[in-house]
Amino acid sequence: MPLVNSFIDFIRRGLRGMVRFIAPILNTLTGGKLTPNMVTITGLLAHIPIAWLIAMQHNIWAASLLFVFGLFDALDGELARLQKSANNSGMLLDATTDRMKEVLIYTGAAYAMVAMGYQYWAIWAVLACGGSLCVSYVKAKGETTVAGKIPASEANRLFQDGLMRFEVRMTLVFLGLLTNHLILAVVIIAITSWYTAFDRLIKISRSLNRAER
Repeated sequence: MPLVNSFIDFIRRGLRGMVRFIAPILNTLTGGKLTPNMVTITGLLAHIPIAWLIAMQHNIWAASLLFVFGLFDALDGELARLQKSANNSGMLLDATTDRMKEVLIYTGAAYAMVAMGYQYWAIWAVLACGGSLCVSYVKAKGETTVAGKIPASEANRLFQDGLMRFEVRMTLVFLGLLTNHLILAVVIIAITSWYTAFDRLIKISRSLNRAER
């Protein structure tokens, strides 16, 4: 999916440009009292109404809020850079809340499918949620497993590889909501997330086997 990844990278660069403009303004207006962790928690809490909107099939409103609070994923990091407060606990909170957001979103999607009479399709939301968590778990566990055993450049490539990164998944959910094709988006996420998890697992295992010979 190189075309999709290129599109995601283009969007991500644009969003980061917006965040780099917004973050200093917010930091100045709040006198530096708006911390990265506050932003992270706010972004998580905002996904509760987003999940409810998805469940109630208010797709355009859900897409709009998903876009706005998607900026928070970059805003907390930019504030941490400005305030020179980046630390491991902040990164842990950010990564954990991202997984929680996905659980909320897929729960809302599953409810919507059942409410629309597509109850058997709700299994795809469960698979999408599970696959997404597996992708992140393989990355997290892989980072601790390969630490110091393979070159950093190879490790970075391994952990960034794969069709269905977090940004790609959220973009597909956003597009699915915007075009009223959420079920299709969830099915694509489910299939490609499981593929990505297995693909990363195989690549990391091969790299470890080579390093341990």
